[in-house]
Amino acid sequence: MLLIRSLRLIAIGAAFMLGFAAQSAMAQCESTAWENASYSVCTFISGKSDIRLFLDDPDGTVYGSFNALSDVLERDGEKLVFGMNAGMYHPDYRPVGLFIESGVEKVRLNTRNGPGNFHLKPNGVFYVTRTGAGVVDSDRFASRRADVRYATQSGPMLVINGRLHPRIQEEGTSKKTRNGVGACSGGRIVFAISNEPVTFYDFATFFRDKIGCSDALFLDGSISSMYAPSISRHDRWRPMGPIVGVVEKKG
Repeated sequence: MLLIRSLRLIAIGAAFMLGFAAQSAMAQCESTAWENASYSVCTFISGKSDIRLFLDDPDGTVYGSFNALSDVLERDGEKLVFGMNAGMYHPDYRPVGLFIESGVEKVRLNTRNGPGNFHLKPNGVFYVTRTGAGVVDSDRFASRRADVRYATQSGPMLVINGRLHPRIQEEGTSKKTRNGVGACSGGRIVFAISNEPVTFYDFATFFRDKIGCSDALFLDGSISSMYAPSISRHDRWRPMGPIVGVVEKKG
């Protein structure tokens, strides 16, 4: 069964890679469907795109929006080509779990037990190094953090080494707009947001079976937002905490 699933993931990855190569160099975004729901998906190649995490502007104020982040990048001669909210946060917009920005650990790894989705163990970390990016459960993150430049912790993990999170069940009924990130075949880092409320099971199987991701992490629900000019999307639902963005030099 695992061999069949692995071959299937490779085939899915090859199909997506062909589509990726046919598009422009940076923002590879599209809408797609899975199990009677639609999703917006943006795909980048690990180590090839400038993926960063953002929290505070140069004055120490939480960005809170894609517009505020874009304005600061523009002043530095850079352009935001993709953005998404990137993890759960407290009422003051500070991250609930680990947050590393430009190599500086602003919030420590959170391994405590507690209520809510974040503490539905195993939770996980999305991280970026100088050579690539990935998704890993929080317990295994310590062995990979030596050269981490950016990281955000959230939960639960959706897919772990090709298997669904053990607490995610097909009979689950809670539906919300959800967003997450997956480390997928072919070195792809895939950010996805549901365009309508979906269950955890639907969202997890979307990453594993539709996109071909061996590991995927839930980032948040309900407040989920995406900035993707290539598909004319700019969500402004409410202020947000951590933001993941893909950046390129202007002109």
